[in-house]
Formats: sequence, C-alpha cells, structure tokens
Amino acid sequence: MRVCRRQSLSGRVGMSQSEFLGNPRCPPGGCLPALPAQTPLLPWQQPGFPSLSFHVWKRQVAEDTSYDGDAPPAAASMADGAHLLGFSDEILLHILSHIPSTDLVLNVRRTCRKLAVLCLDKSLIHTVLLQKDYEASEDKVKQLVREIGREIQQLNMAGCYWLSGSTIEHVARCRGLVKVNLSGCRLTSLRLSKMLSVLQHLRSLAIDVSPGFDASQLSGECKATLSRVRELKQTLYTPSYGVVPCCTSLEKLLLYFEILDRTREGAILSGQLMVGQSNVPHYQNLRVFYARLAPGYINQEVVRLYLAVLSDRTPENLHAFLISVPGSFAESGATKNLLDSMARNVVLDALQLPKSWLNGSSLLQHMRFNNPFYFSFSRCTLSGGHLIQRVINGGKDLRSLASLNLSGCVHCLSPDSLLRKAEDDIDSGILETLVAACCNLRHLNLSAAHHHSSEGPGRHLCQLLARLRHLRSLSLPVCSVADSAPRADRAPAQPAMHAVPRGFGKKVRVGVQSCPGPFSSQAVPQPSSVFWSLLKNVPFLERLELIGSNFSSAMPRNEPAIRNSLPPCSRAQNVGDSEVAAIGQLAFLRHLTLAQLPSILTGSGLVSIGLQCQQLQSLSLANLGMMGKVVYMSALSDMLKHCKRLKDLRLEQPYFSANAQFFQALSQCSALQRLCLVSRSGTLQPEAVLAFMARCLHVVVCHMFTGESLTTCKSLQQSLLRSFQAERPALNVVIFPLLHEGLTDVIRDVPMVHLDEITLFKSRVAEEPPNLWW
Repeated sequence: MRVCRRQSLSGRVGMSQSEFLGNPRCPPGGCLPALPAQTPLLPWQQPGFPSLSFHVWKRQVAEDTSYDGDAPPAAASMADGAHLLGFSDEILLHILSHIPSTDLVLNVRRTCRKLAVLCLDKSLIHTVLLQKDYEASEDKVKQLVREIGREIQQLNMAGCYWLSGSTIEHVARCRGLVKVNLSGCRLTSLRLSKMLSVLQHLRSLAIDVSPGFDASQLSGECKATLSRVRELKQTLYTPSYGVVPCCTSLEKLLLYFEILDRTREGAILSGQLMVGQSNVPHYQNLRVFYARLAPGYINQEVVRLYLAVLSDRTPENLHAFLISVPGSFAESGATKNLLDSMARNVVLDALQLPKSWLNGSSLLQHMRFNNPFYFSFSRCTLSGGHLIQRVINGGKDLRSLASLNLSGCVHCLSPDSLLRKAEDDIDSGILETLVAACCNLRHLNLSAAHHHSSEGPGRHLCQLLARLRHLRSLSLPVCSVADSAPRADRAPAQPAMHAVPRGFGKKVRVGVQSCPGPFSSQAVPQPSSVFWSLLKNVPFLERLELIGSNFSSAMPRNEPAIRNSLPPCSRAQNVGDSEVAAIGQLAFLRHLTLAQLPSILTGSGLVSIGLQCQQLQSLSLANLGMMGKVVYMSALSDMLKHCKRLKDLRLEQPYFSANAQFFQALSQCSALQRLCLVSRSGTLQPEAVLAFMARCLHVVVCHMFTGESLTTCKSLQQSLLRSFQAERPALNVVIFPLLHEGLTDVIRDVPMVHLDEITLFKSRVAEEPPNLWW
C-alpha cells in the first residue's frame, strides 16, 4: 500500500508552501479520492470486521503478549478472527495515527514490545498534535516532551489554553522543531524569547500577541531564530507589530486581528499605541498575505499600518492576497496604490478583498490570475455578468479553482445587479457557465442570498450544482433548494405550530414499519425532488449548510444579543422534514448546519440523519419550525441516540426547554466534547445539567445562554466548575442570561478556539483557503 507523503501515514502533516500555492503534482485543495468501486477496502473496512475500542484492544493485546521473540503470537494470526497485531506494520501505523500522541507514547507504547517499536515510528512522533487533546494534562505534556521531545519536528498546541506558562516552556526541549503552533497558549514575550533562542531549525511559527507584549525583551538569539522563520501566524489582542519586524525571511504571513475597542476598564484603544515600535516589516519575499479582522474600528486602524509597507513596494512573488473584513472598510490612498501595484506587477492564485474595495470598481478586470485555487467575494455587489466577464473571463477554464465563496453576493447569479429584486429568479445560464468552468470545485458557498430557480427542466440550481461531483463542502440558502415557486393553485402550508399531529410526543420504534405516525408521514425523502437528486450526485460531501437567507444569530460578535429577527423567505416554506430526511444519503457527512427552516413540523428528518450519517461529528441547529414553540424535541431526542461520534452540538432556538428528557438523550452521545445552547426565553434544569456532565465524561465546553436569571446561571456555573474542573483541566463553562447587558464582557473571556468554532454562529464553507495553515 502506497500512501501519499503529503498526507503521511498519520494524515497529520499540512500542505507545504509550494503545495498551498498550487503544486501541479498535487492539485490545490488536496488529492481527489478515488471512487469506492476503484478503491480496495482495508481490513477494518470490510463488512463484519469487529469494532474494537482502544481499551478492548489494549486488554486483548495484554492477554497475548507473554511470548518470546519478535513474532506476534499465534492468537494474533488472522486465521481465527481478526487480532489487530496480526496486521502488517503499515496498517497498524495507520491505526495508531488516530490515537492522541499522549495516549500513544505514555500508554499504548507500554502494552507490548511490537507496539513499543511502532509507537516510536517517525511517521507518528515527528508530528505531534495536542490541539483538542483535552485530556492532555500538565504532567502528561511534560512527560511526553521528556520522552520524545528530541524527535518532534512539528508540534501543534493550538488552543491549549489550560496549560500553564511553565508547561509551555517545555517546548524548548524539542530542539529539532521546524514548525510549532502556540496560538491560544499562555505566552509572554520573555517566555517566547527563552524558547525561540534554542529552536535554531524553526521555520514556521504561530503565536498570540497579548497585552503586555514587549518586542524589546526578545534576545539576540531569539531574533536570529525569527530571522529564519518563513511562515508566521500571529493573532493580535493588542495593537502591536508583534514579531513581524524580526522575521526578515517571511514567505507566508497570516494575521488575525482580535483587538477590542475598549479595555475592561472602559479605556478606548488606538492604533497610535504602535508609534515608537519597529514599523519596518520585511515583505520582500512574501508569497501569501492573509488578514482576518474581528468587528471593531481598532482592527481596521491597525491593519492599515501593516498594509502601509506593502503599498510602498509590492512583493514580486506575491501569489495570494486575502483580507477578510466584516462590514465596510473604506479604501484609502495607500490601499489604492497597493491594488494598482498588484494589478501591474503580480499574478495571483488566491484573492479576497473587502467588499467596499470591489463594489463599483474595475479592479477585477485588471487583476491577473494563474491557475487560481481560491476566490472569495463575500458580501460584494458583484453581478453575474461581472463574475463571468472579469473572473471567469467569459467561461475560461478554471479547473484549478478548488474553493469559491459567494456568500452574501445577492446578485452574483443575475446578469445585472441594478434591476434585480431579492425575490427574482436567478439566471440559470450564468450558473451553468460557472459550473462548467469550475468543474473541480470542492468548496462552494452560496449562502446569505435569495437564489430562486425558475420553472423548467434542468434549470434549477440544485440540478446544475449536481454536476460538481468533487464537492466536499457546500453552503446554500434554504430557499434555493425548494422545488419550485409557490403556485396560485397550491394550498398554502399550515403554520408549523398548528400542524403537529396528535400523536406527537409518543415514543416511536425506529426501524420498525408501522401505521403512519408523526415521523413516518414526514420523514420520507422524495427521490423526485431536486434537492434529493443533488445530494445523490455529491455522495462524498463532508460539510453541508442550509441557512435561511434572512437568518441572523441572536449572539453577534462584540454586540448585545439580538432580540428580534427577520422573517424567513417565503420560498423556504416549501422546505420541510422530507428535504431534511434526504440529507441521510450523505454517508460521509461530518458537519451539518440547519438554520431557519420554518416548515419543520416534527423534525422527523433528523432521525433519518442520526440513523444514516454515522460519521457526523458536529451539528448546528437554529430556529427550526415556527418560533413560538419547539416542535422537534422528540425527534431530536431520537436522533441523538444514534450520534455516537458527535463531538460538537450547537443549538439555537427560542423557548427551548433544556430539561431532563433532552439531557438524557444527549448523554447517549458518548463522544460529545462541546455543547452550546442559545435560547431567548429558554429554560434549563440545573439538576439535569449536572447529571448530564457526570455521565458524559468527555464534555469540556458547556455554554448556555438562556432566559434564566443571573442568580440561577451563576449558581449552576459554580457547581459545574466545582464538581468537574479538577478531573477535566480544559473545562470551560459559561452559563449566562442571553439578554443581560454584561454578555459582551462574559464572551471576551471565552477561549478563542471555542468562541470561533462553536459559540458564535457563522458559515464555515470556503471561509478560508484550503490548507491555509497546518
């Protein structure tokens, strides 16, 4: 068996710089998997192969390891079953690559002599991932570094917020490090200086720059190491250049601006705090520039200081230029000079610009592209005519394009943006040209817009998207998957709150045919529907988002909670339980988001997803059914019983009752790690929450924002921390009233890894270029 070295046996090593920039030997976005019929199944994929947990395997191995010599025992042979030690070393290495590094080195390695050798194989210990290894305690990390520190070349500790600064210092023992990610770790400028002073081989670095960071505290040895760094990811929580001026050989620069406009004491921050710091970033070798800004004027003020140097002299080798800004970001004289210089001197293969820089300009017409793999025109007023003429160049072959973000581009599928209304139908010819030109798209985002299809065979959006057979992630507005526009001769659908069958709430035996009931009448997907046909043609889809065109979360970033929301699109009334049930076709689905589906009557389609989508790891549900009543609680409870691999659950629903029934069902999600509940006027039962946390031993994030009183919330939060903090070092609990004026201050204390991934709602398809980091 040959394994692509880009992914390695462990599947852990990220793309190199050349691969990220479009290596012709490996297409952007990753190698396309072969069809199942052409791929021989590995032994553990064969039907009937026993599913053994690590603990069962460990016990099995322990029973059969009292032997001499290097050969495995006879009991391990494949003759009388399937003992894991009977597999080849290559297969065993692949299996071992899915075990956390701490468990692999500190536990599995001590099981027998064969595993003692395999667990120290270079493919397993050259790259160590501690990110989201929530059981990696202080002692485990220190012992891991002591035992294999000299062998580690790539170390990912991103989001290990629970580890102390003294533990982070042990990274200095990994003298052979080439790449290290310390984003989200407790790191001062003095600790950083101490570590980097001895990491002479370091070429890739990710850090946070927090208040109090002082570049003058960096030693000469540290600066010498930074001068050799080629890739830098820097998350800024304070106005600063960080270590950028020290990195004189930068080829890839990723900047995340998370600076709040005010301090905790209420003082207003300003980018002028950077005056007096070194302001000479070295961009001459830069190939990738990426900046993502959180809301707030201070972030825009600081990023302009970073861009000022780029406007003076644009790097000749710049291939990717990406700036993600929420809201408007006014174009300045310096940015105009920068864009003009880019149009004259560089050829890009990835582009994302603030919407105000593109709207009404002819910039795209002058930009040059060479085998582009990522475009994002999110929230731009780009019309379909401009998209075809200026980006696709009249249907030019763009088979290299792997990721396209058109979220919020309300006119991108219409010939003219000036005359179109939101309820008008799309121009299917524009979409057909787009699909034909970008036939290898793997990630496509069309959310936050009304993309209504007209009547006629082969003209529906779903029918055209079905030609994109390589899709791995897809985000669509709910109204776009409706079969057709409501007709005058069709009776209007009953409001969901009045259409609940009398039998709602009774237990249903899943998998047993019976008389029509509340689930059987609604959960059957219609093979004739265009949405069902679309999903049938993209069987390898791993992430799917269906988000209402007018949906907005009740928890925006850095602002008070939203009390009112816009009504859903009228076409979304045609999307209900049967369409949700069609999602069950996606056997490889890992991430699912459903938001603002008003015609969900019972939620019966959720049961089909739970039964058939066995790979599901994250689930986000928001505003399903009519807003006055939660009609899908029974179906959700049945669904959760089957989600054995679910790790993340985000639930946003007004008037939701987090009661014992809900938590009893959720307790059966044995792999669950993170839970976020957002419910305006919602309630919760503290005893049920405590019992749930006691049963689900892997849960480390419990965020609940409901209508309960501040006293109730604080009491429950303290009880959870007091009961479980000692045994779960990564535990993060936030229980707070959703509409309380202090919510913004509470949110700022949530670790960024959780805030960005589960607490806040957003579309994640094509949010960033594939394999941007790690």
